[in-house]
Amino acid sequence: MEETPARLTAKPSWLLTQLAMHAHRLASDGFAEAGARGYHYRILAALDEFGVASQAELGRRCNMDRSDVVAAINELAGQGLVERTPDPGDRRRNMVSLTEAGDRQLGRLDRALDRVQDDLLGPLPAEDRQTLTRLLTRLLTHHQQG
Repeated sequence: MEETPARLTAKPSWLLTQLAMHAHRLASDGFAEAGARGYHYRILAALDEFGVASQAELGRRCNMDRSDVVAAINELAGQGLVERTPDPGDRRRNMVSLTEAGDRQLGRLDRALDRVQDDLLGPLPAEDRQTLTRLLTRLLTHHQQG
């Protein structure tokens, strides 16, 4: 950062952008080591937390475009990590559920993402990590409501 103009490095928006790009690279690398992508993690995590869902529900919960949801679910189903079944109430709609293999993969991805957090936040003590997470959550929540 010593070659970056001070008027940039003094702006939280610039700092957040730079850190977000670095965090994205770390997460992508961590997921790749586990044979996955971020979209896979989002879907597996949503299924684990909320249970069986339609593709449209997964798209909303995971903040993903419909075509990305379909592509990711195709990949996950091809690996046996999720199962798609027709919705008994609407045969045009698919319901997606987590398989046992998907649950195991989610555990691997959780561990990979935990390592990423440690790499990203390594210079900060635990208390500062909690404070940073709390402040970022507050900012994000405020801007999502606005």
